Amino acid sequence: MNDAGQALGFDERDFQRIRHLLRSWGGISLNDSKRPLVYNRLGKRLRAHGLALFHDYLNLVEENETEREHFINALTTNLTSFFREAHHFPILADYLQRQSADRNITIWCAAASTGEEPYSIAMTAIEALGHTAAQRVRIIASDLDTQVLAHGQTGIYRLDQLAQLPDAQRRQFFLKGRGTRTGYARIKQEVRELITFQQINLLADKWPLQGPLDIIFCRNVMIYFDKKTQLQILEKFAPILSADGMLLLGHSESLPHAGHLFRLCGRTLYRKVADKASS
Repeated sequence: MNDAGQALGFDERDFQRIRHLLRSWGGISLNDSKRPLVYNRLGKRLRAHGLALFHDYLNLVEENETEREHFINALTTNLTSFFREAHHFPILADYLQRQSADRNITIWCAAASTGEEPYSIAMTAIEALGHTAAQRVRIIASDLDTQVLAHGQTGIYRLDQLAQLPDAQRRQFFLKGRGTRTGYARIKQEVRELITFQQINLLADKWPLQGPLDIIFCRNVMIYFDKKTQLQILEKFAPILSADGMLLLGHSESLPHAGHLFRLCGRTLYRKVADKASS
């Protein structure tokens, strides 16, 4: 990386500038181990613009809003799969089944990535409630990265990405591609219609959604933020989450610094402190 870094003029000042910009715009903290990743991913953007120095590219990023989006997309890590952290989905199914039949339910998937998580939520809703009743479930799927959101919106995935799903689920919820789409499958319309994809920056002063929300999935996101930033986000989650709502986090995330806002009620399952209902 040193030789290549010298070739593109990638030095310590550039790395610190990148860290500052990414933190300012996306709240994401980069540690020193991410230097090779930063160089490799942003190096492609330099080449796309015919630039030889990171310094010049970062000037462009600060001046050009479109390139700023490419910058954020390039440095956002998106690791996901269908029914990842599977223990949450029976909890979701039980919650949905316990709601009155005339009640609309709103779920926010705050790190939708390429769509596997919100589609898993939608499939769970249909399995738990049936197709007709599931129409009262609204899923907001958001991410900072516009490229992965566009991918998710298509609902198209390689067949190997569905390999861990039971045959019955694949038959019920996916259409196998033919011709040029051989080797791919698409989520059926009945699943896609439950979901709205939109870009939301968790660090924005105001989010383009309104409460009350019944469930917030924010899994494997907090690990990219420092404690102060985490708390700022959690302080905005609490007012828009319904009194009996749930916040679901990733397996490596915990909220000891936000005990005044949320209480642990199960495996990475949280409820608002003010909520006295049982989990």
